[in-house]
Order: sequence, then structure tokens, then C-alpha cells
Amino acid sequence: MARSFIFSSESVTEGHPDKVCDTVSDAVLDACFEHDTDSRVACETFVKDNVVGLAGEITTNAIFDYGKVVEETLKDIGYDADYAEGTDYSYTCKFEKGAFLMNMLGKQSPDIKQGVDAAAAEGKETAEQGAGDQGIMFGYATNDTPELMPAPILYSHKLGQEMTRLRKDRVHTWLRPDSKTQVSIEYVDNRPNRITAVVVSTMHAREIETDDIRRLLRADLIEKILPGDLLTEDTEYLINPTGRFEVGGPEGDAGLTGRKIIVDTYGGMGRHGGGAFSGKDPSKVDRSAAYMCRWVAKNIVAAGLASECELQVAYAIGHPRPVSVNVNTFGSNEVDEGQIEKAAQEVFSFKPADIVAQLDLLRPIYRTTTNYGHFGREDANLPWEETNRVSELRNAVTSQSVPA
Repeated sequence: MARSFIFSSESVTEGHPDKVCDTVSDAVLDACFEHDTDSRVACETFVKDNVVGLAGEITTNAIFDYGKVVEETLKDIGYDADYAEGTDYSYTCKFEKGAFLMNMLGKQSPDIKQGVDAAAAEGKETAEQGAGDQGIMFGYATNDTPELMPAPILYSHKLGQEMTRLRKDRVHTWLRPDSKTQVSIEYVDNRPNRITAVVVSTMHAREIETDDIRRLLRADLIEKILPGDLLTEDTEYLINPTGRFEVGGPEGDAGLTGRKIIVDTYGGMGRHGGGAFSGKDPSKVDRSAAYMCRWVAKNIVAAGLASECELQVAYAIGHPRPVSVNVNTFGSNEVDEGQIEKAAQEVFSFKPADIVAQLDLLRPIYRTTTNYGHFGREDANLPWEETNRVSELRNAVTSQSVPA
């Protein structure tokens, strides 16, 4: 008997208060890397009304104007008075109108530094680069979609991206930066069968009526972006279900870096270790090892070794190797799961320093990762989305089956 279930995932656009903070944190990280690739960065941001706060630890030789980075980031998101045709609904980026920047960034702890540095230190077992913290990281891939991402989160992201395009290209000038999307999909025998519900909530200008918003977004957004074969006459459309959404962004709610980790990953379909990504340089395995695990899982699925794959790795602070690596294919494997795990560890190195080298992570690429998912972004040319180890994985599995 076919088993069916409904799974839902949400996404948020770059104008959501929490995503504003993620974006600012990654913009600061990129500003550091533009001038000093040895930078150590863990930048947290909070925002409410006209107050933007930076906190955390940064050790860098880069010299730049933090206030300018914040202001330009907010303006790029769309919190800019000029965009609103003279109505300053977006005063958070207008420092000359009273926005207040609090910079509480300090230097990295020397105790953490000695653990991460590729150098000998008192009490440290090796001179290799160690993990920036203990923790567990996950990566996931599934053949739901060509991007090898779960369908609910992928389509939620695509709706958010297109809504931002409609706003920034001024196709619909009444759209404002703060929006959320959600897609519910019925699965039958673990395959997407139909979309049961679509939720879109967007901040908007005062002059447009709710009925017009619903009509325009159904026609110009939902029906153009979501696959027609998954939309049915029974699909429920909930567009701005509260009616009005005029007050949003940092004026409507506080924002904080790292509060959208499930949006950043797999929409709940794959597990998350707990650590946030944005604002962290790749010595922090919360970020780099999660990217690594996605790369490995995606290559395993792309190689046809399984139709679904989740990797877990675990690290100890200052230690140069993972303390565990686990591969789970949820029974979808085409070859022995133990062979897949052995092949993954043969083809890929999970040492923190090797992750950075394999994925070329000491570059200012992080602002492009912040919004609409860190995974499945084929438009962003991200190295962990490449399926460039497929042949090596297949060969490694085959070699295990050949008698010595």
C-alpha cells in the first residue's frame, strides 16, 4: 500500500528582520576577507527599528568602515527611502536620519586561536589546524528535484527569490522587502505527488488592496514558479491571510543572526546540528563542515549510490580530525551502506583545514549564500553544489567489491 504524508517547509526573503541580520553578518565577513583571508570572524547582528548592533569576535588586519558596510547592505536589501518614492518606510539604513550603530565586536579568544591555528601550542596534541569548536554537522541530498534538494524548501525559496525580483525590478512597486513563503507537498511512496497548500505573506504599500495582492501574486508568482503538474484544483492558496501587512522589517519585529537555520538548510527534511552559518569564517566547522556534508551527500546521490543521503560529522575543538562520520541512506541505497561510507572517507577529507582547501572557502563569497538557502543554489556557483566527485565515488565503491 502506498504511504502518503504531507510535508511543509518555509522560506523568508532578505527583508525579514532575521535575514537582515544574517545578511549584515555575512557582509562584514566578506569585507574582512576582501582584505585579509586569514581573518577570524564570528559576527552576530541584531536589529530593531533604527538600531543595528554588531557583537561577537573578529581578528583581522582588514580596515574598513563597519557603518558603511551596514548601510550599504540595508540599502541593497531595499530599506532605502529612494526606492519607496520619497516615503521613508525604511529609515533603518538612513544613519543621517537617526539610525544608531552599536559596534561591540572584540578579538578572538587566544585559547580558541591556538586550537584552530596550524601551529604547536602548550597542551595541543598536534600542530595541525583544529576545528573551531566541538559540534555535530549534517548534510543532506535527495532526488526529489534536479537540484537534489527536498521539494518543499526548494519551491519555497524559488517563490521568495521571484518575489524579490518582482520588487527590485519594479514589476510590482507595491511590494516591500519583508516576505515569507511556505509550500506543503503530499508525498506518495516518498515521491512528491502534489502541492496541497501555498502560503505567501508579503509586506506591501498602503495603497494596494488585499484582493489585488492575492490576484497578482497567484498569477505572477505562484502559477509561474511552481510546477504546473504539482498544482491541482484542490491546492489551497493563502496569500496575506491576515489581510494587511503594511508594517514589517525591523520596524515590525526584532531580528537576530542565526534564527533561520532550518530555512538555511533543508526545511526540516534533513537534520541540523544546531550551529548557525552567517557571520562565521570557515574555521568554524558549524559552517564549513555543513557545506562539506552537503557536497558529499549530493555527490553520493548524483552518483546513483542512493536516492536519499544524510551525512553526520562530529568534531572536538582544536582537534584536526572528525571524531565520527556517519552515512545514512534511509534504505534507499543501491550498494551496501558501509561501502558508501568507506568510499566517502576515501574520496573526501573531513579535516577542517582540508575542507577549507577542497571548497576554496577563504574568499569573500558568503554574501551570496545568505538568502534563499545555502544549498540547492545553482545560480550562485557555490563549490559545495558541484557534483564533481561522482566518478571517484563510483570507482571507490567498485574497488571494494573486487577481490584482492
